[in-house]
Amino acid sequence: MATSEPRAPETEEGPNDGPTPVAASPEQYIKHPLQNRWALWYFKNDKSKSWTENLRLISKFDTVEDFWALYNHIQQPSKLGFGCDYCLFKDGIKPMWEDDRNKLGGRWLMTLSKQQRHNDLDRFWMETLLCLIGESFDEASEDVCGAVVNVRPKGDKISIWTGNCQNREAIMTIGQQYKERLNIPIKNILGYQSHDDTSSKSGSTTKNMYSV
Repeated sequence: MATSEPRAPETEEGPNDGPTPVAASPEQYIKHPLQNRWALWYFKNDKSKSWTENLRLISKFDTVEDFWALYNHIQQPSKLGFGCDYCLFKDGIKPMWEDDRNKLGGRWLMTLSKQQRHNDLDRFWMETLLCLIGESFDEASEDVCGAVVNVRPKGDKISIWTGNCQNREAIMTIGQQYKERLNIPIKNILGYQSHDDTSSKSGSTTKNMYSV
């Protein structure tokens, strides 16, 4: 499925009479539908408000063109303030552990160093979005619920959420293809954690159920 940014129609030069517009093909005025409808959420860490009050729906889209129109008009993650998040989820799934589609699932989690905020964060996030809307994980894409980028002082995080932490085959497919898509070195380990383990952890780290 094409997820590249659409180009403007080209023109051809006629032999004597200057530029002649090329007849518009249907692809130039028909939008390219995505397999799913997606919702982009923004979280701003305002201490005076509750968590749910800080979470705001920005927009929904279901075509390639509408995705790029939205993406090109919002700030990149590297420009967000500390404590802010972007969340892209399939329409109907809220970006929270408690949602029925998320509560039995987990996430592939990538933690970036402070230096990577300027070098890799925005590129990794864009590739993550393209993986989701382009259904890049083959049949395993059915298991994908959404993705989150967390901008934090100690290091930013990007995660892909799936709906069932016991569905090992789909989870491993997603993790392996995601790591390859982002060209993450083999020595750098990506870990998958269940939401249940993350929400009930007693220390600062959560054990990985799977890793690639």
